[in-house]
Amino acid sequence: QVQRIEDGTGSVQAGGSLTLSCTTSTDPTRDVAVGWFRQVPGKEHEAREFVAVITWGGGRAWYTDSAKGRFTLSRDNAKKTVYLKMDNLKPEDTGVYYCNDRATFYNGAGHALGRWGQGTQVTVSS
Repeated sequence: QVQRIEDGTGSVQAGGSLTLSCTTSTDPTRDVAVGWFRQVPGKEHEAREFVAVITWGGGRAWYTDSAKGRFTLSRDNAKKTVYLKMDNLKPEDTGVYYCNDRATFYNGAGHALGRWGQGTQVTVSS
């Protein structure tokens, strides 16, 4: 999976916006979802936190509570690319963001089952 920052450099002021993209190496499959997770600074020994997940088929999306209303997922099946648009960013959104090419959402949380992207540093300053 190849991750990119679609706009900006990854460092933004609080209240700013940023769009990340994840291009997968596998063909989109209806029942497969792509997820975004975040590694929080100082918690590298802990599991990556779930942020959002979207299905290739139908574009159904789920978000963690802190992302609802601020983050928006979209996908372009022809380009095998998922986009995570983040608005009204807060300092607590800071971390390394990873996409996973096979994720699921159950029991109110996202779970990563597939391959990871290389990670993208997002820094939000107050």
